[in-house]
Amino acid sequence: MKKNSPKKAPKNSLARTIEPYIWIAPSVILMAIFIVIPIGYVFYMSVSEISKAGLVKGFAGLENFSKVLGSSKFSLVLKNTVVWTIMVVVLSTVLGFILALLLNNKFKGRKIARAIVVFPWATTLVIQASAWKFIIDTDYGALNTLLKSLGIIGANVNWTPTPEAFFAWEIACGIFVTIPFVCFTALSGLQSIDSSYYEAATVDGATYFQQLFNITLPLVKPSLTVATVLNIIYVFNSFPIVWTITKGDPASRTDTLVTYLYKLAFYNGKQGEAAAVSVIGFLILLVCASVYMVSTLKKGDE
Repeated sequence: MKKNSPKKAPKNSLARTIEPYIWIAPSVILMAIFIVIPIGYVFYMSVSEISKAGLVKGFAGLENFSKVLGSSKFSLVLKNTVVWTIMVVVLSTVLGFILALLLNNKFKGRKIARAIVVFPWATTLVIQASAWKFIIDTDYGALNTLLKSLGIIGANVNWTPTPEAFFAWEIACGIFVTIPFVCFTALSGLQSIDSSYYEAATVDGATYFQQLFNITLPLVKPSLTVATVLNIIYVFNSFPIVWTITKGDPASRTDTLVTYLYKLAFYNGKQGEAAAVSVIGFLILLVCASVYMVSTLKKGDE
């Protein structure tokens, strides 16, 4: 006689409900350890009185925020951060998209050209910023040496006579290292467009710019939008370029929020105020990300 195999007990409703969450539990735990807890601790430090040794002495309420917002330097630093972020993101997006259009065409040596474009992105920001600092050096800079050898100038030119000029060079460096990211993001979007759209538009007599604005831009817009949002976050939090070239000097005239809070924490020993600056930066980025998420959800509902 065949033995009847024991029947498996059916899963109860609780087990079926919990099972999907078991698979994502490790990810949630890692996010809690490396993201949520550190963010929570920064918020805690921002409302605490902290000694120069880093010891929490007690609750300070909004005193750290009051000191930061009341500082004459903070408004300048915030303005620098906004200008830095907008200029780098906007110009790198425009130039990166134009470069992607060029690299999307078929020509001899296209693979080599793409490899050259990706090089600034593959190099660390400290090396890039150090190279730019050497290029614009008044006494031994490569730019002055090149222009003198070509006979364009007769004597060395001071390319950074003011803090604003220094800051403009930092922005140029930021644009240079950001273009490859935008370029390859846009290029991936361009290569996903079906060529039949352009063939039909050509048959209908559409010009290049009509195809660009009516076919290319609408179809590549999702890729550019994602690149722009990520760029805002990366550029806003960028530290190496400004710190390597000027360290935010003179007198914080070229500081951004990240270099300014670094100075507050590690140069001046004001870790509570530095945490407050960090929270302000976090809230600004949270608003930007929320606007993007809300606009995405609205488009999804349409």
